[in-house]
Amino acid sequence: MKDTSRIADAPPANWVDLYAPAFARPYMKLARLDRPIGTWLLLWPCWWSIALAADGVPDIGMMVLFGIGAVVMRGAGCTYNDIVDRDIDGLVERTRLRPIPSGAVSLTQAFIFLGLQLLVGLVILLSLSGTAIALGFASVVLIAIYPWMKRITYWPQIVLGLVFNWGALMGYAAVRDRLDVAPVLLYLGAIFWTIGYDTIYAHQDKDDDALIGVKSSALKLGADTPKWLWRFYGAMMIGLCAAGIAGGIGAAYFVIVAGAGAHLAWQIMTLDIDDDARCLKLFRSNRDFGLIVFVAMVAGRMLG
Repeated sequence: MKDTSRIADAPPANWVDLYAPAFARPYMKLARLDRPIGTWLLLWPCWWSIALAADGVPDIGMMVLFGIGAVVMRGAGCTYNDIVDRDIDGLVERTRLRPIPSGAVSLTQAFIFLGLQLLVGLVILLSLSGTAIALGFASVVLIAIYPWMKRITYWPQIVLGLVFNWGALMGYAAVRDRLDVAPVLLYLGAIFWTIGYDTIYAHQDKDDDALIGVKSSALKLGADTPKWLWRFYGAMMIGLCAAGIAGGIGAAYFVIVAGAGAHLAWQIMTLDIDDDARCLKLFRSNRDFGLIVFVAMVAGRMLG
């Protein structure tokens, strides 16, 4: 088994390349442990809804459980995605050094690794409430179809939004064993957030995608991307405010969440769709957006 060099969109000083043992490195890269931003983007909606469901301080144990689940299920999703996209990834500059197209991990090894991750995810899921378990199984179809969407539609980001923000429903259901209007509104708003940030991300690949026939919202929107981002991010802010109102959250939430809106506006105003490094930086900055929203949720519940 040969090791890969650093993958293009991984941070230069990521801990996997620096410290992980050589035999484990390809699998850790397959699970994207060298690029934790995706885990944060999957985790934040879970923690938002856990905070939304709380009477005061969010359930720390539940947050830890969802944190582990986010790492494992993001890894499983990326492994599955790379299995499906193994031929495409070898043709794209940013992804050609991923473990499967580079030969660092065989297809059989990838399937075994996927199974192990799914097993851990199942154990975590079965420890949650009945409503959360049902929601977890309901997400399987969306997860299964996502990697295929870029072959048939310019809007795979919509399906990604449906998948990546499922935690906005799961976290709330895990705490209260039911769904209410507030987490549904949070989920709907967050879908537009994902469409926005993943469109920014997709601009890194638009030239390669156009050559090989892969579709994305970046190709569809082109130079009109900033105009559409105002709409996508505006819908996210409407969803956040509507969720706060429906959830009866305190005024502190709305004050702080305005800062999250300012962060999204900054992304749009500083975007250069032809600057790959800038697109990647702005995409990663959504980790900070998620933190602001989480702080707003906690403050709204604790301060009233």
